[in-house]
Amino acid sequence: MITSPANQHVKRIRSLAADRQERRRERMFVLEGVRLVADALESGATLTLVLYAPEQLQQTPAGLDLLQRLQRLPVGYAATPQVIASVADTVHPQGVVALARWPQIPPGKPGLILVIDAVQDPGNLGTLLRSAEAVGVAQTLCSVGTVDVYAPKVVRSAMGAHVRLSIEQDVRWDEIGERLADVDHVYAADPHARMPYYAADWRQPSALLVGNEAHGLSEAARRLATKPITIPMRGRAESLNVAVAASVILFEALRQRTLGRG
Repeated sequence: MITSPANQHVKRIRSLAADRQERRRERMFVLEGVRLVADALESGATLTLVLYAPEQLQQTPAGLDLLQRLQRLPVGYAATPQVIASVADTVHPQGVVALARWPQIPPGKPGLILVIDAVQDPGNLGTLLRSAEAVGVAQTLCSVGTVDVYAPKVVRSAMGAHVRLSIEQDVRWDEIGERLADVDHVYAADPHARMPYYAADWRQPSALLVGNEAHGLSEAARRLATKPITIPMRGRAESLNVAVAASVILFEALRQRTLGRG
């Protein structure tokens, strides 16, 4: 039972949670909470270290099920709730924190690619990844300037998408251009566009570009886009939050791919 916040395992998790460069050097990220750790195990992610508080996990059926699995892991260590709290990033920790290797998930078959252009808010990026995974996006490309994909707040907001979605970060625009060279339609979400998002043909290999919260799409993104699209609105709001807007468009793409354009 780990009882001290000065324990080497505790220090290692805390360091990786706080330091982006160390996460990149080690190619590790932090998972926190019953659902995220359980999802990682079920998806085949490689966990390298898990700290868990038995008395907390025993309080719920999901926690108890996870506890039984963690007790069989050679990299799992029981700890006090106080130790878990010292390393957790949330206000009310659920009793488990883990380190996982960056997943190496190959892109899916030609289909829908999501390109994220310098989105800065961790919650927005996490929601974008969550929606992308939900609709079956083949690959997500995050351009240089996008917030760290593996930051703890992004990981929590994505709710397990990291271990099921093909994601690349810090992709240069010349590389993105090469990836999109054979894509039939490269759509860009733009509140000033005239073409509604539902008029686009999402049944063919397509890409969706979404831009920064404050500045929208970069010039590099606009040069790659072949068709700007918008979400028509009747209210007085000028535009939607980037994560909300992208989610609306992505689920229309899923609808068309499932049911057709009608």
